[in-house]
Amino acid sequence: MPDPSAGAPTRRRQWGAERRTRPLDTLHARPSDRKLVSGRVAIILTIAFWLAYVVYTVIRQFLDYGTESFRFTTEALSYLVVVTFLTFSALMHLVARQGAMERFASHVRVPRAELDRHFASGHDAPMTVLVPSYAEEPDVVATTLWSAALQEYPSLRIVLLVDDAPFPTDPETLDRLERTRAVASRIQEQLEAPSRRFHEALFSAEVEADAAPFASTQALRTLVEHHRWADAWLRRQAREHDVADHVDRFFHDQVLVGLADEFGLTAQALESAIADAVALGQDFSEVTSARALELQRRLAWTFTAELTTFERKRYVNLSDEANKAMNLNAYIGLMGGAYAFDETASGTVLRTVDDPDAADLVVPASDYVLTLDADSVLLRDYCLRLVYFLEQPENARVAVTQTPYSSFRGAATRIERLAGATTDIQHILHQGMSRHDATFWVGANAVIRTKALQDIEEVETVGGFEVKRYVQDRTVIEDTESSVDLGMHGWTLVNYPERLSYSATPPDFGSLVVQRRRWANGGLLILPKYIRQVRERRARGERVGIVEMSLRVNYMASIAWASFGLIFLLAYPYDSRLLSPMVLLAALPYFWLLSSDLKYCGYKRTDVFRIYGFNLILMPVNVAGVLKSIQQALTAKKIPFARTPKVRDRTASPALYVLAPYAIVAFSVFTFVRDYGAQNWGNAVFAAFNALLATYAIVAYIGVWNSVVDIWLWATRWMYYDPAARAARRAARRAARQAARRADRPAARGGRRHGRRRDGVGPAPEPVLEDWYAVLYFGHGGGNMPVRHDADVVGAAGARPATSTPAGATGPRQERSAA
Repeated sequence: MPDPSAGAPTRRRQWGAERRTRPLDTLHARPSDRKLVSGRVAIILTIAFWLAYVVYTVIRQFLDYGTESFRFTTEALSYLVVVTFLTFSALMHLVARQGAMERFASHVRVPRAELDRHFASGHDAPMTVLVPSYAEEPDVVATTLWSAALQEYPSLRIVLLVDDAPFPTDPETLDRLERTRAVASRIQEQLEAPSRRFHEALFSAEVEADAAPFASTQALRTLVEHHRWADAWLRRQAREHDVADHVDRFFHDQVLVGLADEFGLTAQALESAIADAVALGQDFSEVTSARALELQRRLAWTFTAELTTFERKRYVNLSDEANKAMNLNAYIGLMGGAYAFDETASGTVLRTVDDPDAADLVVPASDYVLTLDADSVLLRDYCLRLVYFLEQPENARVAVTQTPYSSFRGAATRIERLAGATTDIQHILHQGMSRHDATFWVGANAVIRTKALQDIEEVETVGGFEVKRYVQDRTVIEDTESSVDLGMHGWTLVNYPERLSYSATPPDFGSLVVQRRRWANGGLLILPKYIRQVRERRARGERVGIVEMSLRVNYMASIAWASFGLIFLLAYPYDSRLLSPMVLLAALPYFWLLSSDLKYCGYKRTDVFRIYGFNLILMPVNVAGVLKSIQQALTAKKIPFARTPKVRDRTASPALYVLAPYAIVAFSVFTFVRDYGAQNWGNAVFAAFNALLATYAIVAYIGVWNSVVDIWLWATRWMYYDPAARAARRAARRAARQAARRADRPAARGGRRHGRRRDGVGPAPEPVLEDWYAVLYFGHGGGNMPVRHDADVVGAAGARPATSTPAGATGPRQERSAA
């Protein structure tokens, strides 16, 4: 089980944090007719009030006054554009929400027995679970791996993709890395006993099932014993698992105890079947042997998984670009192959070999790939239900299916609670987007057909090595762009209409800034590719609906126009004649149903105001992300991938994003005073409203003292230095000087040889100072030789090729041994 004691201290709970720890129901409640009708009415009212504003305010002003001035005309047109874009985003929210309600009303859950029957009939499609990890807390990783390992699936392989530098010099970093590397092997060891027990029992059950069509009471008693043993084993693991925070509570209650409860319930049902048979004086029960075998098979599959660890940065022929997409691509590109380690001057190269028995690394092929973030947790039948969905005949062209993640309840901080509320609302919207064929891949968790990934494979040669790309890394929202690529090849994506996955939300403002800035970056860059996709699909004769296009365009670009539009409304003193109650009425259905959905998800209706203030203080973050997209478009350079910190310590916020919310409050107060004096009541009320909610958001979600600390850290940063970073810079300068001296020595030796030849004296032999191994590999001597990761400078005195990983170490050897 995860070991929280080895991680960071538990985060202190704030006043106003969430008390509820019970998650939302797996199945969405079937919406009433009233709820469905109210959603349709809200859409109609939004359109009607926007049209009324355009006709009775904007057009009437031009009819009454004409183009009385260039300034008024410009203000009217710009105000109309801003209001239209904001209303369009609200309308798309309502359309997606209505689609979700319709899906929830028609969804019928597949019975457990049908799932068992489907997978019992010779199912041999293996699945590989890929968990990308970078600088994660080991206990966070362990929770994720356990939730994957306890999935019931016939052939399951789980790979932890550790993306940390493989040879850190900092002792604390090295200790955390070693504990992370050990997580997979520790889980494998703990699963060994139940896996062996239930596989032996499965063999006996298969033999007995062939003897009679119905299970004997003795066979059922044995099956009950096995279920009781599994129940007790899981509850023992739950007792040994220390609950440090709300995520641990969820893992304890929903993964361990929840699965134990299912096994206990099955045991009770089997005992009842035995009692009925005994009461009738029969030796055979009414439970078929096939059904009893399915139940025994479920035990074997649940406790059997192959876990291993892979580190792409150990191999020089794999991309080491610092983003999650290339971490996934590096391993996916190796699947189905066998490789030998070729030690070169720059490090270990993986060479393809034909004979797996002669290979150092074997990566099995897989029909499905499950990508799972290191801070996500799956419920117990996630894999079974989603693969069953993919294997239905009507879903043959579905490439990706997922359950958009929900939030862990019981957040310790106010900002995590509110971020969780927005996550749960987004879950509903993503379900509605599938209603209109507008699904986007959400990278936290998804089951993907390997065949679909191969269709979008791109291959390029970098430094003489072949690099395969499946998940695009051109932008930092790699899952969104890959969704467009799949659509170009005729694949679709579907969100499964249940809650089967959960993921952590940022617990402080600093980590939230990193996440939201990344989300805001890239949508504008992907939009042209989506337009090309639409043209290609129509050329193939496919129908692309206006609702699908609107939802997708809004998903990719709404952050840009909403952020800049709100800035215009906050900053520019528009003519009061352009203000109208119709604008508020057009927005009212959106806020009305948003508050209703918050209540449905277990929050408060008044959280709608908190979310508004929350979005106000995040506006500078969103603007920064959009500007980064524009920068990338102009420079054609990739933006560095900023991973969301997943630690229990508070993440300091950049000073810009701390000071900007205070600037918003100050400017809103200034606008209120100015418009109050000018009797521009509409603008004055709007400014006062923004100032009040932004102030609340600063106090509640950033914290005044945290603001002071973060600004102080920024202002005094120049006074401190990192000894490790300083030592690394010194080592780099020393290596550069040595390389420069080596580059100068051959010229000096050549001059001496030339002079001695003139005098008729033969040149004295001089030693070759370069590393001969590097010279033979790179084909040149002197100068700066390539450096790979944290290894010594190649070509420096005393440098030697990297050695193979010891057989007992976690890494490539472990990968092969598991294979």
